[in-house]
Amino acid sequence: MDTENKNQYHAQKISPFLWFAYNAEEAMNFYMRCFKNSQITSKSYYNEESAKASGQPKDSLMAASFTLNGQEFMVLNGGPVFQFNPAISLFINCETEQKTDELWNRLLDGGKVLMEFKSYPFSKKYGWIQDKFGLSWQLNLTETPQKIAPCLMFTGKQAGRAEEAMNYYMSLFKNSSQQILARYEHGEGDVEGNIKHARFTLSGEDFIAMDSHLQNDFSFTPAVSLMVFCKTQEEIDFFWNNLTSGGKEIECGWLEDKFGVSWQIVPEKLNQLLSNPDPAKAKKAMHAMLQMKKLVIADLEG
Repeated sequence: MDTENKNQYHAQKISPFLWFAYNAEEAMNFYMRCFKNSQITSKSYYNEESAKASGQPKDSLMAASFTLNGQEFMVLNGGPVFQFNPAISLFINCETEQKTDELWNRLLDGGKVLMEFKSYPFSKKYGWIQDKFGLSWQLNLTETPQKIAPCLMFTGKQAGRAEEAMNYYMSLFKNSSQQILARYEHGEGDVEGNIKHARFTLSGEDFIAMDSHLQNDFSFTPAVSLMVFCKTQEEIDFFWNNLTSGGKEIECGWLEDKFGVSWQIVPEKLNQLLSNPDPAKAKKAMHAMLQMKKLVIADLEG
């Protein structure tokens, strides 16, 4: 696997991971044009082993990482297996109306409006869109500096579980806390007492949770997963054992928790192992990973 790296470490513990069919690079470049403060930090390409396993062309882009306003993202060309939906969206606070309008117009190019961009009782200006790649964004005018936070909407059979999930996640990750918790009141269009909007941190990173009992035809999907970078095998074991409890193990470090949210539990050095300058060692690490569910650092190192 050929790799170009500008950043050998991950400044944050958890990164949103976006699964695209074949157009991850096009999407990444689009988002970087939308956000001024952005940069690509790494690119990885399919070698013979990974191309055969995935059905993707050899030497085509496999995965990449980039930052938008300080938030790290990972993208993958994984084939047409999963599709984005609003169950996980990206929530952005913008500090001026001009910046909010500019970002809305950029992200809306080729996309569609899910919730009209206007004034609401809870915001001077707010809107929800789905961009041309299917990814959902919520834009909110506020006085705080622009920051991107994954927003988890608990709907369908998961409706009403936002508070339970938030508390569970906070119990697992260090440096976690709840900042805001607003509940639905009588007559507000959802179940009274459920979460209308909650903001919390996991490992110092911002997240948002909300419930919706509307008859939505979607729920969480691996199209958006949360990648957790671990320093040690002990840390991998801890997150894997806890997040699979009541959920299910998948392959290559992927899992689905008891709320239906997808996670990837990986060692910090995974990219380094898969992009070893020695092709034989890189191939061996890739082959080992493809045989695993929970990742074992010692086996990846050979």
